[in-house]
Amino acid sequence: MSHPTPAGAPLGLDAEGRTGSPRARPVAPLLESRRGLGVGEVRLTGGFWGVRQETNAWATIQHCLTWMERLGWITNFDAVAGGRTRRERPGWQFSDSEIYKLLEAMAWEQARTGARPLAATFDRLVTRVAAAQDEDGYLNTCYGHPGQRERYSDLERGHELYCTGHLLQAAVARVRTFGEDDLLVQVARRAADHVCREFGHQGQQRICGHPEIELGLAELGRALDEPRYTEQARLFIERRGRGTLIPLPLLSPAYFQDDIPVREADVWRGHAVRALYLATAAVDVAVDTHDHGLLEAVTAQWERTVQRRTYLTGGMGSRHQDEGFGEDWELPPDRAYCETCAGIASTMVSWRLFLATGDVRYADLMERTYYNVIATSPRADGRAFFYANPLQQRVLGNTAQADEVNPRAEGGLRAPWFDVSCCPTNVARTLASWQTYVATIDGDELTLIQHAPCEIDVGLNLGGRLSVCVETRYPVDGRIHVTILDAPDREVTLRLRVPSWAHGATLTDTGGHERLIAPGWAAICAILRTGDTLTLDLPVEPRFTWPDPQIDALRSTVAIERGPLVLCLESADLPSGVAIENVRVDVGTPPQPEGDGAVIQARTVRHRTEHSTLPYLRSSPITTLHEELPLALVPYHRWAEHGPGTMRVFLPTI
Repeated sequence: MSHPTPAGAPLGLDAEGRTGSPRARPVAPLLESRRGLGVGEVRLTGGFWGVRQETNAWATIQHCLTWMERLGWITNFDAVAGGRTRRERPGWQFSDSEIYKLLEAMAWEQARTGARPLAATFDRLVTRVAAAQDEDGYLNTCYGHPGQRERYSDLERGHELYCTGHLLQAAVARVRTFGEDDLLVQVARRAADHVCREFGHQGQQRICGHPEIELGLAELGRALDEPRYTEQARLFIERRGRGTLIPLPLLSPAYFQDDIPVREADVWRGHAVRALYLATAAVDVAVDTHDHGLLEAVTAQWERTVQRRTYLTGGMGSRHQDEGFGEDWELPPDRAYCETCAGIASTMVSWRLFLATGDVRYADLMERTYYNVIATSPRADGRAFFYANPLQQRVLGNTAQADEVNPRAEGGLRAPWFDVSCCPTNVARTLASWQTYVATIDGDELTLIQHAPCEIDVGLNLGGRLSVCVETRYPVDGRIHVTILDAPDREVTLRLRVPSWAHGATLTDTGGHERLIAPGWAAICAILRTGDTLTLDLPVEPRFTWPDPQIDALRSTVAIERGPLVLCLESADLPSGVAIENVRVDVGTPPQPEGDGAVIQARTVRHRTEHSTLPYLRSSPITTLHEELPLALVPYHRWAEHGPGTMRVFLPTI
């Protein structure tokens, strides 16, 4: 379903025609050369991500608003404003943050489409939030008011600064797309000033149990040209790892990233979202303050974590107990947590590292995570979500309750809402601004990072405009066709990313000249004319992928990928009487494409064992291979669409 931009509402403007720069984007380093595109410079024209962005606009945003109103999370602000607070209130202590993430999604969506109804909804919600702010700038509905616990009395679990961080991020979206003369921006500025007074050099030398305030302060400092906010973010980052937080039962200081100073850590550990939000802020501060040591530390953490603690899908976090990273090579498929929010946070870190370095590795990981974590979470209608994203489902999942709050990581079905619903609003804000991560501009060089049908129109620093139209059916089809719509009368550079898996890619220019391109970048530097074309063909045929032998849980298994998509086998696609645990892949027969998935050749097995009261044997089992059968695999992002079932990404081999 398509909802075109309303007439009279240019891309990048709200319904009243007011805006910040059309170059408005979520991440804007102070001294940038390479930058991402703004909401007024790129427009998705359908395709995989265009469909999801539209669904987010007309379904997910309203879905989140309805649930939070129904559960009383928004009413919490009315209670503070009206002096009706008490210790117990609806929602977890961090529920305020979900309203702020939704406001951020609304701000980006207004800038994208200029939708009048959304603008009115946004204004009403901001008015309710603003009414709850204290005179000194403090804003929280769980602490600091009659009948409630005192301010900052539980920094380990209270999430007060975490919530404020998300408020600041929402304000960043608003100031960049609307301007500083805005109620939400004013509220955020007062809140940030309060934090600087309370926790600055002369204030409390403490930190929040959940990093996020650092990220909000750093980006708001950029948006409002306020170095005090950047400095406060730096202070919070430097205070990490000093053991200032009180340990909680069963949770080590690593859970809070309070065990090792950021500069000394060599890998991400503890709670995955916390670790990734902190790393994201550290990159922001490092770039803006020219702190090369801090940037090098985060880069090293990224490298080891990606090499040893990241799932094939790009998911991060292998432990349910603390929603955290495991040790090196600890990547069990069935107990993978891979929280959706951790996937989103991973792309946030990688995007900043890419802007800082231009290294294609970061863009490759973003693509993997976009297609196999972020796209996996929302149901096709945008009204149900996965919280955790395991790579194997051993038993039939529980049916999600359509009209009730569901456990956050249970069952193999997407749920409309969770008791901890951080993921739906995180998905909403990510999809609302997804187009701003499609490409970068650096002087006269336009680089296409993600392959999606779109139109791009950017002003170049040296004058003139570069406009292109990208047509593609990617990821099902590997052809990316770029047409030049406008270009200056001088040499410019156009680059397209060739993913690390794309061996055998080719690039064809207007004259029909074709050349083989290695993974990395396909580039052309020339005087481009209107109508010139460039076609990149990526080999998206299905392929086998083997796990590193050091991953104990995956020995003697194989996965199948197709282009950027990880594929999986579902019990719904098995013949009657065949159990998924008895399937063995014939790796001697290459997988073949079918639709957006693949077909593999497999055998079923049967085991004959001697009886035992324990699941262990004194002699090797006798295994018999039975009939050959072709099996259909589907993209992992589409699993569980047909109801409860079992599923595997990594399959045992013959």
